[in-house]
Amino acid sequence: MSEEVKTTENKTEAAEKVAEARPAARSAEGSAERRPARKPSGAPRGRFQRRRKFCKFCADKSMHIDHKDPALLGQFITERYKILPSRVTGTCAKHQRGLTTAIKRARVLALLSFTPLHHD
Repeated sequence: MSEEVKTTENKTEAAEKVAEARPAARSAEGSAERRPARKPSGAPRGRFQRRRKFCKFCADKSMHIDHKDPALLGQFITERYKILPSRVTGTCAKHQRGLTTAIKRARVLALLSFTPLHHD
């Protein structure tokens, strides 16, 4: 019996030490006062505002889509050699059609690979 009493006393002492080490619980009123005011409903949410995408070829008239330029076409394919959609790259519909055609022609001429398994 004396051993059981000692273990319960040790447990209560340990619980008191833990309670002393913890910070005091905040009251519901105190936490509301420290909370910052909410933003107005019309304000943008999140950390940053997304930039509007633009077509590189419309912005820079000197750039031309050419199936013989694998460096340029490589910017518009993934590491798995899939053609990136215009919603990702931001190209307009007209230039996206030209890019797709140029990438497919470069693949046929073996300037670009069809898959990552094809070696240069």
